[in-house]
Amino acid sequence: MDALLSPKEQLVEDLRETIAEIDRRLQENESIMEQNELEVQRLQQKNVNVGAQLRRVEDNFDTIPRQDIKVAYEEIIDTRSRLTLQRGQLEKLQDSQRYLEEHRERLNNVLNSLGGVEVSGALGEGGAQQGLSLGGEQIVRIVEAQESERQRLANALHDGPAQSLSNFILQAEICQRLFDRDPDMANKELGNLKSAASVSFQKIRDFIFELRPMMLDDLGLIATMRRHTENYDEKLENVSVQFNLTGPGDRRFPSHVEVMMFRGLQLCLTNAIELLSAKQINVRLDVSDTRLLGVLECDGRTVDVQVELDPEQGDSPLQNLLDMRERIELVGGKLEFLSFEDSGNTEDSGNTFEIILPIYEK
Repeated sequence: MDALLSPKEQLVEDLRETIAEIDRRLQENESIMEQNELEVQRLQQKNVNVGAQLRRVEDNFDTIPRQDIKVAYEEIIDTRSRLTLQRGQLEKLQDSQRYLEEHRERLNNVLNSLGGVEVSGALGEGGAQQGLSLGGEQIVRIVEAQESERQRLANALHDGPAQSLSNFILQAEICQRLFDRDPDMANKELGNLKSAASVSFQKIRDFIFELRPMMLDDLGLIATMRRHTENYDEKLENVSVQFNLTGPGDRRFPSHVEVMMFRGLQLCLTNAIELLSAKQINVRLDVSDTRLLGVLECDGRTVDVQVELDPEQGDSPLQNLLDMRERIELVGGKLEFLSFEDSGNTEDSGNTFEIILPIYEK
């Protein structure tokens, strides 16, 4: 019978398996990218053809039937929209390919440097591993968390601002062509463009706030969380979001503590509203000399926590809590989620998210 692998040997084996999986995904992405490139080329040629057809329509604008003009504009808009979408998908694949390659390179560097990594604490009581040094398992977790966040941001940018800008370009081209022939219609299209730009601008501001609120650096965690919950309370109908503080309201914390607590409560708030359908939400910060406690209590549907947060399942919407829990644990904190229902009595049912972070300078 083979001897059990040491913690270091097990980490090496896990790294090799992860790298092999990345290689497989890189090959799959390469095949999909080739198909997308062919589709982009086809749509580019079609865009040239329909563009030439539209120019012929514009040269004979006064004699061509209105229905033919409409069809020509609809076809150019449809073709360019599909081309923009296809290019966006290709860019996402290229970004994903680049991230996977960078991830693979980092893991290879970790694997190559493991000859100098020591196991801290060796084996504890009962033979349980006390943990690897930061050069081992934690580095892998940090890298994976970074890549996951980059992928999320890339998807959000593509599905949000990138699509809006594409639509603005098309609407601006329509307005430009209409100015001389139909000023009233051009003015109407400009009004629509302005309204769409205003909506998109607000969405981008919300996106920037979620990405990294500037007031977190300027005013600190407490003021930022108060503003964040107030925004939710104002924008959402039939949802009440309240914020309470226990402790001094002007206290600042180390940067990593403020960022981690804000990200954690932000994610809990999103889950409470979007996944648990909560209508009454209370967010509380409790400050002491040595630790910061963040609690979110809400109503809404209750869940089986063991099933929803089972790492082996991998398909629960609440799995994002596992990723956040790992990040919080890397700075010595803890995230807990409790969902309970007492004998069908809805007044005694609810959900509680709890985040505890130690206050210390890195």
